[in-house]
Amino acid sequence: MEYLELPPSAPILIESTRSIGYTLEAAIADIIDNSISAESNKIEIEYFPKSCPYIAILDDGRGMPKEKLTEAMRYGSSDPNLFREKNDMGRFGLGMKMSSLSQCRCLTVISKQNSEIFARQWDLDYIKQVEKWSLKCLDNNEINDFPLIDKLKKQTSGTLVLWYELDKVFIDGIDDSVMTSKMLTVSDHLSLVFHRFLKGGDAENKVNIYMNGVEIKGSDPFFQTKSRFTMAEERIEIPEYNSVVIVQPYTLPHHLKLSQQDINKYGLRNMQGFYIYRNKRLLKWGTWFRLARFDELSKLARVRIDIPNTLDELWTLDVKKSSAMPPEIVKIRLKQIINKIVDSSKRVYTFRGRKEKQDGIVHIWNILETREGLKYKINQNHPLYEKLLEMIDNDAKKVFHEYVYNIAEHFPVGQIQIDFSQEKKIIKDNIEDEFENIKNNILQILLKIANTKEEREKIVEKLITSEPFCNYKDQMLNFMGEYHNEET
Repeated sequence: MEYLELPPSAPILIESTRSIGYTLEAAIADIIDNSISAESNKIEIEYFPKSCPYIAILDDGRGMPKEKLTEAMRYGSSDPNLFREKNDMGRFGLGMKMSSLSQCRCLTVISKQNSEIFARQWDLDYIKQVEKWSLKCLDNNEINDFPLIDKLKKQTSGTLVLWYELDKVFIDGIDDSVMTSKMLTVSDHLSLVFHRFLKGGDAENKVNIYMNGVEIKGSDPFFQTKSRFTMAEERIEIPEYNSVVIVQPYTLPHHLKLSQQDINKYGLRNMQGFYIYRNKRLLKWGTWFRLARFDELSKLARVRIDIPNTLDELWTLDVKKSSAMPPEIVKIRLKQIINKIVDSSKRVYTFRGRKEKQDGIVHIWNILETREGLKYKINQNHPLYEKLLEMIDNDAKKVFHEYVYNIAEHFPVGQIQIDFSQEKKIIKDNIEDEFENIKNNILQILLKIANTKEEREKIVEKLITSEPFCNYKDQMLNFMGEYHNEET
């Protein structure tokens, strides 16, 4: 039997792999993975959109000696099936090359370790010319004019990744505003993907990331300072891999408690679901893996899932680290968790709404279920409604009834539903002073028109079982005591 060696054509393979589907933000995140694996504490991203545009990423990690740098530039520099260190963020040995060259035609990597600096470069135009896997080895004189090189030289160790000829960034020509806009998207992406490594995160290896000198701060998708745990952390054992998947459900606060900036930044409905982390780096988010459907009432439900790098194959992790699918053993347990966490999200909304069951409270609005659907009616048995009718003559009563009827009939249900689905913040007037308004504008008037102490007590007794007075039972009783003391 005869065997023929057929090495892939360098220019054809490299050009083909450029179309694997990396976005600019995913490509830069891949480079930062390497920096974190190298135990970097500071990562600087610099971009320049002028006549000779570039993107530079400098870290202060361990750096690489000459042989390791050369090997790191090889396509497929590591076996995905071999054992890797616990905190290793890579897998296929393709990320740095494929992510970089998906965005540029010239990739230069300069690394420093033990006071020695080495540089390697993939130049696609040169490879196309020579039709070989020809890696350039640059000497120190050739790298002196590169951006951030002076900073690298002053560091004890570190690595500098440089992208030139940004043909995928500037598809329609060089434009400052285009690059600035894209890099803002990159900043938001890194803020989310690496939020557990950034200030306030829970990763052991804290990292500071800067873009053109501005620090990127972490964006916590769980609002942990405001969210609440409705379920305890779950640990799913994977015995054949000697590994554990850790699941932590969260229920976000009602969107009225969030700032409009938070709502705009994260969204709610489209960001519900599972958040998959590998070594505390966010891989995939905003999906239920078809185990549940996206729903308006479940949009406060988010589930953090932590997987180790030993389960890459089981979760079918792709090269871009943007796709992962839970194995069947995990799916079964997640399905059980989903029902509980979604119910918790729904309770946040139904708690704030009108309870369907009898709860002993006289509500301002009644919800009537008819064959045609729901109707919202103002409750004419509310104590304030009844008291007002007692205070006005018959002609005024007719006008008042007609006005209340029109309020109910023209209640803007449709517009409220649209605003709610678009997560617009609906504000209430100074809710913190609501009792003061009740006391000054309603309570004192009703107490003054009552003739006896017994009448006043009956009024208050009736009000404290009605909206909104039921929310201020203690304050109302205290005020009653003070009112009677002043009288005597």
